[in-house]
Amino acid sequence: MSESITLKAAAEYLQSHDNYYILIHQSPDGDAIGSGYGLCFALRLIGKKANVMCSDPIPEKYDFITSRYEPQRFTHSVTISTDLADTRLLGKALSGYSDYIELAIDHHKSNTGFADKLVLDSSASSACEVVYEILTAGNMQVSLDTAICLYTGIATDTGCFKYECTTPRCHVIASKLMEQYNLPIGRINRTLFDIKSMERLKFETKIISNMQVYLDGKCAVAAITLADLERYDVKPEDTEGVASLPMQIKGVEVGITLKEREENKFKVSMRSAEFIDVSEICAKFGGGGHTRAAGCFIEGDADQVRMKILAAIAPIMGMDLWMV
Repeated sequence: MSESITLKAAAEYLQSHDNYYILIHQSPDGDAIGSGYGLCFALRLIGKKANVMCSDPIPEKYDFITSRYEPQRFTHSVTISTDLADTRLLGKALSGYSDYIELAIDHHKSNTGFADKLVLDSSASSACEVVYEILTAGNMQVSLDTAICLYTGIATDTGCFKYECTTPRCHVIASKLMEQYNLPIGRINRTLFDIKSMERLKFETKIISNMQVYLDGKCAVAAITLADLERYDVKPEDTEGVASLPMQIKGVEVGITLKEREENKFKVSMRSAEFIDVSEICAKFGGGGHTRAAGCFIEGDADQVRMKILAAIAPIMGMDLWMV
């Protein structure tokens, strides 16, 4: 198991080493991208060498971050991770690093303790919030590039400050970043939450039209197959955000989105409104996450995966599977 260390100890560790690989999870979201690249820019600012590594492509909507980044050439020495709860989420391309992560920076209560050293704050809105606290504890300078990254992670993991994980502390951090760096938050938030391609809008229409509701209207499921992605010319990395669609239905407590990543292997994203801890459900399938947002991978076709999940949720809701 990991040795838990303080924010200051983490900052001292980062300052005393060099030549970093920063690993983020597959199917990267705004917090993984923001924390990974934000920390990378901060390390480079103090003269360190650092690269961000991910098994999957970074979605195009994050070009405002990745366009500021160029990989460096160096001999790798230290491996760290941000926003990673379990090494199984690294993906195939990075699986070889699973047993060699020296420092993990995270905010998932389901973190499996895979790294030698761990900074974990499950009360934080995002991994970006934890990265900010580490940089502050070490009096490490935050550049505009890092500020943009950290704001992005906080904004996306809080759903633009509307999810339950939103706290006074993350508002304060966002405010400080805005005040000190004059962030173009209007442009950032429009890019993150509003702008979509015509293909994506048609794709969402398809998802909504095929969505199904179960368990007396308290559970909604959307399924996305590889055939759907091909038909609507949507890349897997550009489906971020669709997990919120089932939660928009009135009366739904648990929203589930199934995304086929390989033939008969689905990434399952779960969201809940108020009462259900979806991290406990996902843990039954080898996944995890937060109380209100979690995920896992399940093998089978869409119908089989759907029934496996509903069978796990029904008793938690005090219902029988026949109500499906």
